[in-house]
Amino acid sequence: MPIVESFFLTTAAISVVASVIKLIKKDSWWIRFFDFPQWQVVIIGYLALGGLLLTWDFSITWHIIAISVLLVVLIYETTIVYPYTYFAPHESKKAHNTREENEVSLMISNVYMYNNCYDRCLDLIERKDADIVILVETNLKWEEKMRRLEHRYEFRIKYPLDNTYGMLLYSKLELIAPEVKFLIEEDVPSIHTYVKLRNGKRIKLYAVHPKPPSPTQNETSTERDAELYILAKEIEHVSAPVIVAGDLNDVAWSRSTRIFQRISGLLDPRKGRGFFNTFHVKYPVFRWPLDHVFHSGEFCLIHLERLPDIGSDHFPMFIHLAYISDKEDEPLEEPADEGDRKEALEKISAAL
Repeated sequence: MPIVESFFLTTAAISVVASVIKLIKKDSWWIRFFDFPQWQVVIIGYLALGGLLLTWDFSITWHIIAISVLLVVLIYETTIVYPYTYFAPHESKKAHNTREENEVSLMISNVYMYNNCYDRCLDLIERKDADIVILVETNLKWEEKMRRLEHRYEFRIKYPLDNTYGMLLYSKLELIAPEVKFLIEEDVPSIHTYVKLRNGKRIKLYAVHPKPPSPTQNETSTERDAELYILAKEIEHVSAPVIVAGDLNDVAWSRSTRIFQRISGLLDPRKGRGFFNTFHVKYPVFRWPLDHVFHSGEFCLIHLERLPDIGSDHFPMFIHLAYISDKEDEPLEEPADEGDRKEALEKISAAL
């Protein structure tokens, strides 16, 4: 078999195998890893398809079968990735003619605990001047270095840790009934607080950073998924507008994130606007969107941006939203069905 043909056949096999593995409903870290490289699988699949169409002999039956299998896989994979392309409809509608008192801006950054580029982070925060700043993977050293922010951020929640799951939250807007909770694991905090907008409206903010499924952390995705599902079930019954922000250690198109969105009813502002891949900073070919901001339908989007590198392995994210009191958009995802709710309950039971 010629080298070129072998190359295209190998890339086709990788695409098909990766697609099949992630359909397995098991939580093992090595299976759930295949949720991440979605756009990479699509690209190498189309590359393989083009190459095989040019080099294969279609009088040979198994060539036709192989091409057909690859084509089915690519159609399926493209439907998964399509909502995050510029061709798809926006789930978060664009805001127009808003008033500052109805607006809220937020910056979320996984700073990478071992990163010592503190000034780069501080300079970016001061330049973007967001109403709320959430920093994760923060220890006592990061808390100390960020104290320069305290003159402009009156309200603060600090929970630094040395296990890469510490959190710092800074806000210009009043925080009401703030809590640090441990939903699943005793060393993984999340922040739950109401925020009072300039117009007096209270919204609910959640800052989260569950552990990833990996051989060095949790061997399965059960704990991560359960934390998301607990949040989703709570949000479903919150009457206030909601924002969820954090490093979810999951991608936007995974089954677990989509179930989270279907149960919570939250909107994803990336849909129709791009991937906004935030991890890994150093490897452009192997990047995916791990850092998320979801919001309820009472908000419209003013601006969404992936920010410059601050020395971390993650890019920060910035979002600017407008609260529209007489509006409540529905997510593009279908509402959660009985199967979604059953799966969520089973994951929660397994993790607790």
